[in-house]
Amino acid sequence: MKITDIKIRKVFDDESPMKAVVSVTFDDQLALHDVKVIYAKEKHFIVMPSKKNPDGSYRDIAHPINSEFRDELNDAVLTAYFEELKNLEAIPVEQ
Repeated sequence: MKITDIKIRKVFDDESPMKAVVSVTFDDQLALHDVKVIYAKEKHFIVMPSKKNPDGSYRDIAHPINSEFRDELNDAVLTAYFEELKNLEAIPVEQ
């Protein structure tokens, strides 16, 4: 399965750990929404979409099956996120 598109849906510029919400398309046929970019413990990583269980815990709705694909997805999303940050910095702020 190939990652064919990554869209940064929203970027958060506050001090919260959540930095972005992302959608990823696979093989131009399947979209995965609400992947989150998180910054915690001095590193960035992704969190898969999840739902809250009745006991208050969370369970991933969709997730990679193996660590190799998880790493590939993590690297691709973070690359797109940092590229988006560069693009946002290049936009002049109106005064």
